[in-house]
Amino acid sequence: MMPTIDQAAMNNATVDQATIDRVIQMAWEDRTTFDAIQRQFGLNESAVIRLMRQSMKASSFKMWRSRVTGRKTKHQALRSDEVMRFKSRDQKNRDF
Repeated sequence: MMPTIDQAAMNNATVDQATIDRVIQMAWEDRTTFDAIQRQFGLNESAVIRLMRQSMKASSFKMWRSRVTGRKTKHQALRSDEVMRFKSRDQKNRDF
């Protein structure tokens, strides 16, 4: 299991780039919920938004925000029961 990213670590820039890259990748995935990111990394939705804003070009951030705003699949509580758990190719051997 990967260590969680706490807000102090984010502020002190002690989080390795691979972890930040993984959070960004999960945030772009349509079926990965903010709840899953929070369980795995300890970042709530607003912290993910802040990370995305800091890590991406302004145009990429705007494109991502318009893509995820109002998207039901990004919020576990709003999801339809028809949307099943999804694991990307990168998650084949991971148990989270």
